[in-house]
Amino acid sequence: MTGLIAFREIVLKVHSRCDLACDHCYVYEHADQSWRARPKVISPEVISQTASRLAEHARDHALPSVTVILHGGEPLLAGTARLRLVCEEFSRALTGIATLDLRIHTNGLQLSTRYLDLFAEFGVRVGISLDGDRAANDRHRRFADGRTSHPLVLAAVALLRSAPYRHLYQGLLCTVDVANDPVAVLDALVELEPPRVDFLLPHATWETPPVRPDDAPDAYARWLLRIFDHWERLGRPVPVRLFESVLSTLRGGPSLTESLGLAPTDLVVVETDGTLEQVDSLKSAFEGAAATGFNVFDHVFDRVAAHPGVRARQLGLAGVSDSCRRCPVVRSCGGGLYTHRYRDRNGFDNPSVYCTDLRELVDGVEGRTASRETAPQLSDPAELARSQEELTRILLARLNADLAGDPDWAHAWELVAAVERAGQAGADALDAVLDHPFTRTWVLAALDAAREGLPGGAEAARRLTALAAAAVLRGGLDLPAEVAYRDGEVYLPTLGLLRLGEPGTEGRASLHVTDDGYVARDGRSEHRFGPAAGDARWQPVRTWSPGPDAAPVALEDLDPYRNCFPRPPRLRLGSGETEEWRGRLDRAWALLHKAVPGFARAAATGLTTLTPLAGGPRAGGWGEAGRHGPGALGVPYAAGVRETALALLTGRRRTRLRALTEVTDLYALDGEWQHRSPWRSRPVPVSRLLADVHERVAVEAYRRATAGPEPGGSDRIHEALDRLSAAAELTVTGKRLVAELRYELKAVDA
Repeated sequence: MTGLIAFREIVLKVHSRCDLACDHCYVYEHADQSWRARPKVISPEVISQTASRLAEHARDHALPSVTVILHGGEPLLAGTARLRLVCEEFSRALTGIATLDLRIHTNGLQLSTRYLDLFAEFGVRVGISLDGDRAANDRHRRFADGRTSHPLVLAAVALLRSAPYRHLYQGLLCTVDVANDPVAVLDALVELEPPRVDFLLPHATWETPPVRPDDAPDAYARWLLRIFDHWERLGRPVPVRLFESVLSTLRGGPSLTESLGLAPTDLVVVETDGTLEQVDSLKSAFEGAAATGFNVFDHVFDRVAAHPGVRARQLGLAGVSDSCRRCPVVRSCGGGLYTHRYRDRNGFDNPSVYCTDLRELVDGVEGRTASRETAPQLSDPAELARSQEELTRILLARLNADLAGDPDWAHAWELVAAVERAGQAGADALDAVLDHPFTRTWVLAALDAAREGLPGGAEAARRLTALAAAAVLRGGLDLPAEVAYRDGEVYLPTLGLLRLGEPGTEGRASLHVTDDGYVARDGRSEHRFGPAAGDARWQPVRTWSPGPDAAPVALEDLDPYRNCFPRPPRLRLGSGETEEWRGRLDRAWALLHKAVPGFARAAATGLTTLTPLAGGPRAGGWGEAGRHGPGALGVPYAAGVRETALALLTGRRRTRLRALTEVTDLYALDGEWQHRSPWRSRPVPVSRLLADVHERVAVEAYRRATAGPEPGGSDRIHEALDRLSAAAELTVTGKRLVAELRYELKAVDA
């Protein structure tokens, strides 16, 4: 069967009865009472057959690991002999196929050293149900005669926390009751030092709604947010999966719990008689809600994976109700637990019965943490630059790992390391050449070649050698800098192009620093080059200054890796062409500062390199970003002053957004999310819509200042911003960026 999502987690019911009488238990107190007809304890035959089915499933789907959770009822009632058989059978069946993660969830009343010794032998991790302090726990978790279970549970946790068994302690599970004191509940749980705490909403549906004091629709959210605030005040002393899941999805990451988020279900339940069922909580909906009609003796797990009820919980965004799909927090809440959506008249095609609570919980966590969770690169250009520098170094280190066996590369890498060790001058010079935008282009191209198994070590080594040599010259270092040239020339990043032979020739030369520049020696001759040498064989990188207080910008028309833009670059400009282009750039920059001074200042930040592109301006005259590091921009050489100004403005907006997306998460990319765009005929992903708005805010400002506003231009941007504000896949950083765009547009409209 194709398109199936494999089961990576099995809940194995080893005993169907319990020694407590918890009044909120979904197994015994809710709609489905099928437990009454099932064997009390799982048989050896069911154990063996389930282990074989799981091994077969793991092998067929090449699963690296599988999790088996021993459950009930109360699983410890099965006894040590039956639990040992479970551990042995599953360990044997999975050996050589997949790593086995064994867990047990218990109320703890029967826990003793004989169980824990068994669990230590097989690495079974133990989770315990506890609803908080004694008052909270006694509200529901009592014996049938009304006696408290709290002291026995604390004794079990104390034993689990003791030295021989501490490594088996998985965590505590707490069912929420808004009648309990949330601060006291958290304090009681934290005192037991659990590796993790899970808070679960009590199982309920639209037919059997949860208890709500004073009919408050947000009672559970307010209770959980009080827990969250106290958790924050305590410094997050233990992981709380519910909160960490919300924080993860707000950052664009995955959900960490089945009860929230849009991740597909990968869990199947095996009852004591071998019956295969869907997730256990469905027993709260109606009699038979979890049934599949399959069992481990007659059916493989793939039959369950293809069951319509299972597939319905694997559809992501398409699997939630229409109102949920339009909700901006759907990535975080996922429409809530599937069970909690049930209503008699239309099944599960509803928001969660906890919908208001979930919306307020997500919004409340976001509101409390947004300032801390927002990536600093968004508002701090220096932090963005540092992150980009680090990214280039990470990619270069990865390339080194791929090419470490190449002797030419190893020699070049050692020269780079020697430059870095040569004090502050060496480190600064190396930073300058590594931060050259087209260094990133070269690294990415070399990584592509290495990944595809293409021969590229020699070419990569040539560029790395030239990069190291450029750093030696920039830093004035007394280090050997030997370069390999091809076709008679070598490009030294950030410095220029040196011709060392006739076209078609190859060779090597050593470069050295002199009092008045640099010298290249190839064993037969010597070439002096550099700023003061006047050697016609040397073509330096030219520069342009965007203002008296601005750093010079390289006019890069030499680097062979500048061919990374959507259109081809111009060849080396003549001296007259360079002066003409500088003049257009001066006038374009002056126009920007007059028309949109705030946008112009932002465009100047981080601009290091301009590359002249062939041809005139495209429609709109926008500048072009390519596959390069930050600071670079491609500008059509033949564009007029107004088009050049617009190219500088929009191109810098485009490169800034690209730089942000490379080092921060502005949106999640885990679904087929599409949005209507005011400028395009078809729906687009949020990345395209955000890019359009990011550029068009600046364009609208420029047009209003130079030629008058585009009819309806501002209205379309407002429409797109509204759609972005409702986009569930935006992270907190992405939402902050949208808020900044609204502020910019407000200033434009004023």
